[in-house]
Amino acid sequence: MAQALDIARWDLECEFNNTDHRTDLNGVDRLIVRRGQPFTVNLHLRSGAYQPGASSLSCIVETGPHPADQYGTRASFDLSANIDTSRWSAAVSSPPGNTVALSICSPPDAPIGRYTLTLGRSGRFEFILLFNPWCSGDAVYMDNEGSLKEYVLSQDGIIFRGSYKRTIATPWNFGQFENGILDACLRILDMNPKYLRNPGKDCSGRRNPIYVSRVLSAMVNCNDDRGVLLGRWTDDYDGGVSPMSWKGSVEILQNWDTNACQPVRYGQCWVFAAVACSVARALGIPCRVVTNYLSAHDTNSNLVIERYIDKDGQPLQGSRDSIWNYHCWVENWMTRPDLKPGFDGWQASDPTPQEKSEGVYCCGPIPLKAIKEGELLFKYDAPFVFAEVNADVVTLMKNKDGSTERVTAATLVGQKISTKSVGSDAREDITHLYKYPEGSGEEREAFKKANHQNKLLQRHDDQGLRITIKVSSEMRKGCDFDVFAVVTNNTTSDKKCRLLFGSRSVSYNGILGENCGFKDLLNVELSPGAERRVPLRLNYSKYKEALTEDNLIRLAALLVDHATREATLAVRNIVLENPDIKVRILGEPKENRKLAAEITVQNPLPDTLENCCFSIEGANLTGGHAITERLSSTVGPGEDAKIKIYFTPTHYGLRKLVVDFNSNKLCHVKGYRNVIIGK
Repeated sequence: MAQALDIARWDLECEFNNTDHRTDLNGVDRLIVRRGQPFTVNLHLRSGAYQPGASSLSCIVETGPHPADQYGTRASFDLSANIDTSRWSAAVSSPPGNTVALSICSPPDAPIGRYTLTLGRSGRFEFILLFNPWCSGDAVYMDNEGSLKEYVLSQDGIIFRGSYKRTIATPWNFGQFENGILDACLRILDMNPKYLRNPGKDCSGRRNPIYVSRVLSAMVNCNDDRGVLLGRWTDDYDGGVSPMSWKGSVEILQNWDTNACQPVRYGQCWVFAAVACSVARALGIPCRVVTNYLSAHDTNSNLVIERYIDKDGQPLQGSRDSIWNYHCWVENWMTRPDLKPGFDGWQASDPTPQEKSEGVYCCGPIPLKAIKEGELLFKYDAPFVFAEVNADVVTLMKNKDGSTERVTAATLVGQKISTKSVGSDAREDITHLYKYPEGSGEEREAFKKANHQNKLLQRHDDQGLRITIKVSSEMRKGCDFDVFAVVTNNTTSDKKCRLLFGSRSVSYNGILGENCGFKDLLNVELSPGAERRVPLRLNYSKYKEALTEDNLIRLAALLVDHATREATLAVRNIVLENPDIKVRILGEPKENRKLAAEITVQNPLPDTLENCCFSIEGANLTGGHAITERLSSTVGPGEDAKIKIYFTPTHYGLRKLVVDFNSNKLCHVKGYRNVIIGK
């Protein structure tokens, strides 16, 4: 009969195992491993010695509060001659003796989470098991090392905001390996309503990245549960902070975790997406934040956005549908065995609470290929995401008697879908992953499949009167500048028209603010083939009080043909640029050596800046929190705000120092500096 090993103590070899499993950035004080990959613990025997074939060891591994073999949350196994990577197994990899190197391996579809492993009668230890995108048997397997470095291991990134004509790169500190973040992410799973209702079933579901992605999509917002963030899309941020003030996910996740899971106030789409990205990467799911410019929010699933204007071309509230200047969500990488073959890879998932899915504010995951092909019956939430990138826009003018008439308006939806490039801060355009080229046969086939009748009936016609909006190349906050309505007569007859050209501040999700300038020309005369440029001056003195933190102005030009009464509308959002932040690193960047960042920003406004404040943050740079310094003096027009902030890097490698400047007139200007930390 085999003799059970008599274990006195054990060594989990955390530094070796965590490094081997690429989890060492979480620290090496506890065991954190990835599924489908062996790890080794050293057992020191109290008596006797290990003898192949003559020694035995029974192992029991468990996760969750109600572990059960049928749920895959409990498994018992004995020593094998060799490791079997398809199931829980253990084998000795050392020669006979009183110290035993025990290799243990989980199956590549084991539930992720906190585990206990019991060895015989005397040994019991805890460890954390994560998804393993380096393992070919794992549903999140990714076979490109550069992509894995970017989408799993990179702790910082770029989120694209601004407008589709002027994309603005915003730095973000994902910080998924900072102290306490993995614990917060596991707590998110344990606070989700499915776990609270049936913990055994929920823990079993954690084997599946589709299930986990859907849980995260619901839990990053707090609309149905004790989720992480509360959204706010007005200028009133009482009881919290402006979404613009965040520089990374770390402070948000720490605040939620340390304040009894009370929602952190406040988030908007890029904050929801960035936090979801941090959590997915922490758990081992390859993830990236994407931005869809001119993103449609279709509330009634008819793939049509209805927009109403008055006789002056000013928008009216007539529908819950809207077009957001941009909208951010995440993509998670995984296989889709629940769908027909061919739909593995990137899956869109959206944690911003917009519409309910199966009774809960969540969205996705849905394969990008399903959106591209018009497969609207695929799980999950295909019609909503399809509309975000493909919806048709119908503009209607409301008359005083309540009747409406259709207005010709060339309106784009789903433009310049963007994400950070692998290994660089450049923008990668991924529109082709969501849609076929406009006007192509493949696009038409996708629209047929999606029953997108409005798009199928559309005819692109440049005959008649045409109006477009052109802008200056330099539109900086604090400057006065011109924008232009360009009217073209493509007919063979003379035309007399009325032109209404207006501007209003607008938030990134399409909510309109105050007037920034307006022009009404009653008689614009155009001979056949003629073109006329009509300028509208935007003065800082007029727009400064109207502007929101988004720095966006909506331009709208309405052209009415006096003879036919036909109306044509052009709309364009412009983003006013903040000044650049200059960051100089003083000293040689090395691990555990104090450095200084000299940060400078020039005041571009004709106003004096008060309450000036600089804040920096960076993974493995600032100790897991932001470092803030205030200026004691005001900063006059054209003057520099300048400060020196000290920080101590804790880990070598390429890191991003994220900077925020805030004041009474110039709010939350972002900048960053890439820093290579030496060993």
